[in-house]
Amino acid sequence: MAKVTAHQLMEKLQLELVSGEEGIYRPITTSDISRPGMEMAGYFNYYPAKRVQLLGKTELTFFDQLSDEEKVDRMERLCTYDTPAIILSRNIEVPRQLLEASQKVGVPVMRSSLTTTRLSSTLTNYLESELAPMTAVHGVLIDIYGIGVLITGSSGVGKSETALDLVRRGHRLVADDSVEIRQEHDGLIGRSPELIRHLLEIRGLGIINVMTLFGAGAVRIFTPIMMTVHLELWDQTKAYDRLGLDEEMMRIFDTDIPRITVPVRPGRNLAVIIEVAAMNYRLKRMGINAAEEFSARLSNVITDGDKEEI
Repeated sequence: MAKVTAHQLMEKLQLELVSGEEGIYRPITTSDISRPGMEMAGYFNYYPAKRVQLLGKTELTFFDQLSDEEKVDRMERLCTYDTPAIILSRNIEVPRQLLEASQKVGVPVMRSSLTTTRLSSTLTNYLESELAPMTAVHGVLIDIYGIGVLITGSSGVGKSETALDLVRRGHRLVADDSVEIRQEHDGLIGRSPELIRHLLEIRGLGIINVMTLFGAGAVRIFTPIMMTVHLELWDQTKAYDRLGLDEEMMRIFDTDIPRITVPVRPGRNLAVIIEVAAMNYRLKRMGINAAEEFSARLSNVITDGDKEEI
């Protein structure tokens, strides 16, 4: 299971560690953030202790109105052995009761200069990205006119060579050989492992650095995956789709994306075929489907022919 630590949060978001140094490696396993307003009022029945607790001006202004006994009680109940971190916004002064409670159980208390809303948004986006379900797929990921196209197929079928041809045509490489795919809130996001980022392996040539050869405009760090193209060696006994009416889907996590099977044989320009497939996908999203228009036109011709015979 993916996890983030308070130490990673501190470095990524440039947070100031105020207390609880021994707990900075506690795991954060959920992207949900809690603003403990009800808890400040004493209601802990459904306290989400495993979430990062975010304290802003509202919570701490209410906290200042409590008695000394209530302040100690609230902070001791807020700091549990399950609490991964407590973060204060706007560089607010940390209450003495929170410092003492955090030291007892080792809960890291951090502080940020950001406003509460901005901090909450930044924190949520980072945690959702890092804690999203992730899998690795053998293939190549290319950004074609803003469409993330995942190219799959057996080893040696020509995925990397096709990717090189697409890069030469002005498209952008995201990943070669291994594609890391995360299920984020806005769909599937693909990226390359850091070790092989911007690299492309061509049999007989070796490993090349696409960014060095073609410039920074030839690569992307990540891209949403919108369709997949599967390359396979031409099988004379197999009937391939010639109209495009039957849309095949590929499921990754909980998301279905269109899947096109392209047979490979000498003489076929795979880069052009995949480029056109991406353009055709964009047209379908705009409501223009050439296959359906042809099918409707063909049905009209057949219907008119039957009427003339009658």
